[in-house]
Order: sequence, then structure tokens, then C-alpha cells
Amino acid sequence: AVILGRVGDNFGAGMTGGMAYVYDEAGDFEARANMETLHAQPLASEHWEMELIALIRAHRRETGSKLAERLPREWETERRRFLQVCPKEMLHRIAHPLDDRAVAESA
Repeated sequence: AVILGRVGDNFGAGMTGGMAYVYDEAGDFEARANMETLHAQPLASEHWEMELIALIRAHRRETGSKLAERLPREWETERRRFLQVCPKEMLHRIAHPLDDRAVAESA
């Protein structure tokens, strides 16, 4: 899921699988999320970053969103505002590592 707006309090409570990309423009995600059960980090994997860009572009095609149109154009600046969020229990089950440095270190 891609969340381009502000999340509500206790975001992620009950999240048992999947991945979320949260546009944390205000920088207050961790104060609003259930961090006991979630792992949240800046984008650190080309694989997941390309997936996020593709999802944003699909959203733009489907909705005409001006924000989704702007984000890829200003990606070098805007990418820093995204957090990749995954339930802690799923970290060892995802198909690709969240951080490309882990792949480089194991090679």
C-alpha cells in the first residue's frame, strides 16, 4: 500500500502482513504509528524503490492525482520523505531485503 496522506493514530495496529510506503511529509509518522509491532525505515533498496515509483505512477494514471504526478518529477528530494513500513514479524519473510547494503555485505 502507498499512503500519500497523513496516517491516523496507532497506524499499523493489527497489520499482519504486507508492506506500506508512507509519505511522511510532516515527519511525525513514528509518533502516530504503533512502533511496537512495526519496522519503519527510509528507502534503502533499489528493488523496493522501483516498486514504489511504479505504484505512484499507477495511482496517477487511475486518479489524476497532482501529488502523484509531482512526486516522480521531484524524486531526488521527495524520496527522503517516504518510509517503508513492514510488520516486524514479516521481516524475515519478505522476498527482497529492505536494504541493498545487506545484499552487498553478504556477496
